[in-house]
Amino acid sequence: MDTKAPAERKVIPIVPQEDDASPSSEAGEDAVMVSLYQAQKTIYPRSVSGFFSKWRWVLVWLTQLVFYGLPWLEWGQRQAVLFDLSARRFYIFGLVLYPQDFIYLTGLLVISAFSLFLFTAVAGRLWCGYACPQTVYTEIFLWLEKLAEGDRSARMRRDAGPWNAEKIGRKSAKHFLWLALALWTGFTFVGYFIPMRQLGTVFMQGQMSALETFWAFFYGFATYGNAGFLREQVCKYMCPYARFQSAMFDKDTLIVTYDQERGEPRGARSKKADPAKLNLGACIDCSLCVQVCPTGIDIRNGLQYECIGCGACADVCDEVMDKVGYARGLVKYSTENAVKEHWTRGQTWRHVLRPRVLIYSAILGTVVVAMSVSLATRTLFKVDVVRDRGALAREVEGGKIENVFRLQVMNATEAKQRFHIAVEGLAGIAIASETDVSIDSTQSRWVPVRVQIPFDAAPPGSHPIHFEITAQDTPGKLSEKSVFIVPR
Repeated sequence: MDTKAPAERKVIPIVPQEDDASPSSEAGEDAVMVSLYQAQKTIYPRSVSGFFSKWRWVLVWLTQLVFYGLPWLEWGQRQAVLFDLSARRFYIFGLVLYPQDFIYLTGLLVISAFSLFLFTAVAGRLWCGYACPQTVYTEIFLWLEKLAEGDRSARMRRDAGPWNAEKIGRKSAKHFLWLALALWTGFTFVGYFIPMRQLGTVFMQGQMSALETFWAFFYGFATYGNAGFLREQVCKYMCPYARFQSAMFDKDTLIVTYDQERGEPRGARSKKADPAKLNLGACIDCSLCVQVCPTGIDIRNGLQYECIGCGACADVCDEVMDKVGYARGLVKYSTENAVKEHWTRGQTWRHVLRPRVLIYSAILGTVVVAMSVSLATRTLFKVDVVRDRGALAREVEGGKIENVFRLQVMNATEAKQRFHIAVEGLAGIAIASETDVSIDSTQSRWVPVRVQIPFDAAPPGSHPIHFEITAQDTPGKLSEKSVFIVPR
């Protein structure tokens, strides 16, 4: 349908009217009514098999085995991966991280960002098409929907038909499966913050706390709503990546693309017909590429922000090409330049590995190596020094001046550790309290430390000092600075 209104017509949007006057009475009989809102059609993605589909399911299985399996893994006497917010400790296999290790979270975010830049520059929206939780759970929910309601054509017929016992039963079965998976997903999510076995015990006893219950249901119903109902709407309207991806693409980025020169003009024909004699391209206009698309777009219209790069259209098009006896690759992963210049696969990949990609790879590799070295060589304990605000600098017996400090010593190993505390920075400075402390595994302890200097060792004012904390059972030594106050 031609969407351009003739110049002599007046286009009037449909808006609420306050009186009986209609828009057409203003503009005459030639007025065109245009809706301000786009009607959204329900998308029924068709099942497809092929190279990209298999890889998508490999990623589905891999990501879900990791997500659902990690909370059940044991490491020593604890859960292998646990983010214990109440104790302010993160356990990741052999690592015990404290809030003071925030720098590693920063490093992880930098690695994630440069990975996104690199993968997008190389092959577009790989994350969206294969590993994004929205894509993964939508794929699983579609599989459950097919299991309960049948294939695409059966679902479309049933939705268009009247409500009956079969329809109610199948719909109920589908939503039961969806809800079961969604709530198990929410329960697993909470299991990353509360030990899974402890959470399972309180759940069976009906003693889950309000906070645990809230987050299990919140995450569960978010999964149920996003993967069951919103689906492509999340990718098209809610995800910001779809909007700024074009800034990360160039003409040498691998994307799912339609070879327009080979495919056009499109048209139906018999399998035995010679397309050259009919003046037709390779595309038989079967529309299967649209039917399998999870966002409902037509890849033949060129690159669109709604495309998540899943490759479903390439898989189904290859199947069609096999059936009609044409060469594969009418829809494929390629670059704009490769399609335009008719490059071979080798030429295409040589242009994909361009300076931009090499720079991203070098930066990403550097950050990964630096973070790995830092984790491997980090000191296995942390110390914070705080002046005791309840005890001011004072003169004590023996003609000495005393300051009181509080040291928080955090043991980041899973064995009991002994630490020795020393101080330096002023003449005659010494610790008048205990200097050897023991900290249980993965625990922290506030240690009061009384530091004294001779009365005439320093003039009035603030003087820098350093606390030296040495681990007795493992290699490691930390120096933390503070100040010693000499009263006037």
